Amino acid sequence: MIADLVHNGTSFDDTPLGFSTRTIHVGNGVDAETGAIRRPLTFANAYALPYDPSDINWSSSDVNLYARNGHPNQRYLEKKLADLEGAEDSVVLASGVAALSATFTTFLDSGDHAVFSDTTYIAAYRLLHQILPEKYGIRTSMVDSSDTSAVAAAIGPQTRLVHIETPANPTLKVTDIAAVAAVVRDAERRYGHDILLSVDNTFNSPFNVRPLDLGADIVIESLTKYINGHGDALGGVIATTKERTDRIRYVYQVNYGGIISPFNAWLINRGSSTLELRMRRHNASALAVARHLEGLGKVRFVAYPGLEDHPGHDVAVSQLTSPEAGFGGVLSFALDTDHDGHNRFVSHLNVITSAVSLGHDESLIVFLGEDDERRDLYPPRFRNGFFRLAIGLEDVDDILRDIDHALAEAGI
Repeated sequence: MIADLVHNGTSFDDTPLGFSTRTIHVGNGVDAETGAIRRPLTFANAYALPYDPSDINWSSSDVNLYARNGHPNQRYLEKKLADLEGAEDSVVLASGVAALSATFTTFLDSGDHAVFSDTTYIAAYRLLHQILPEKYGIRTSMVDSSDTSAVAAAIGPQTRLVHIETPANPTLKVTDIAAVAAVVRDAERRYGHDILLSVDNTFNSPFNVRPLDLGADIVIESLTKYINGHGDALGGVIATTKERTDRIRYVYQVNYGGIISPFNAWLINRGSSTLELRMRRHNASALAVARHLEGLGKVRFVAYPGLEDHPGHDVAVSQLTSPEAGFGGVLSFALDTDHDGHNRFVSHLNVITSAVSLGHDESLIVFLGEDDERRDLYPPRFRNGFFRLAIGLEDVDDILRDIDHALAEAGI
């Protein structure tokens, strides 16, 4: 009985369980056949049908039927992530981009209007700025979501979705989720229909920020990043109400086929058990690296919400889940050098790896040059090339020494 309570996120005396306890126990359980205390990895594509299957809904995702409709490893992970995000339910899909596109295609129809942040992950930008308008007749408006008045001005009678990303990739712009939620609720009353607020929380993770607690309707995470944490599995999650996840499963999971593989779901479930431990390290190390870079005369700027001079610092602090939370492991910075100087610096790094992605155990850096198609959407200081640095779990002194050595070797 106690095991059942723990696996559902509750204690024997109704005391809320801590974040780490829930990452370990929620969604886990004892395997009925073997007695194993870890959920098994189930690779089956198909499951046994009843004596008379004629009345089965072949698009159902409520029972084990066909792996595209849903499978046990997906459901174990969904239970855990719904709990961590503070949601009624969640749906886990094949990637973070799958979660984004599932949200947009499920809740937007031809003729609808969406408002979105002018700084987002490139796939979100392409979907909302190009693909959905050109292919499906969905109108979109791109705004500076850190300016709440700009969001309010962009919402109109046909608006059905407002999508924000905070901190934004790759400039680390911060948006006030609660303030935007208030604007959305006001617009709902004015226009007399629902307008959903979706938040891409990938740069935060639910340990640092829970957007649903701040008034968002939908939270999206790329599980590939912090929640998996080991750089070896793709996945994405949408956490929201059960009514909405049922719609997403029908439209995108079953009929678009965006299901996560059992192996990736199992890997992410395993990796997520150490999320709090890892996020504490990411948070602390990134802040130390940001402060170190600020003190170097060869660094042109540093953008990190944990720094007191970041324009979104106060908002970022107000959104944290607890005093123990932090600002994530990603920062951006630029050197006082030319295009080739930035690349020379990277070529001399030894601990930090030149690669895309973030939230891995190893630190990753990518140079974003002057020809980025979205450069004019960035603040001026970003337009001459800059780095996105995702701090990993290495000893922070090794990261700092690696940066200093590469600067010296590059002659900057």
